[in-house]
Amino acid sequence: MDAGGTLADYDIELTRTIADAVSVPVIASGGAGTPSHFAEVLTLGKADAALAASLFHDGNLRIAELKKDLQRRGVPVRI
Repeated sequence: MDAGGTLADYDIELTRTIADAVSVPVIASGGAGTPSHFAEVLTLGKADAALAASLFHDGNLRIAELKKDLQRRGVPVRI
């Protein structure tokens, strides 16, 4: 959460540590700035989902573009 709005990336290590320690779904939050940030937190970070706001609200990325990118990388997404 500390990186919210920075577009500097999620905390992958912290997210993975939490995901490994709990039996409930983990939602990454804070820091998304590029499609690769999402792919990393959903794979390397083991998050079940990822939140983002700034890059969408500011028009830096469209949700449809992100979904296509994630699909291309083999990350499952809802259609």
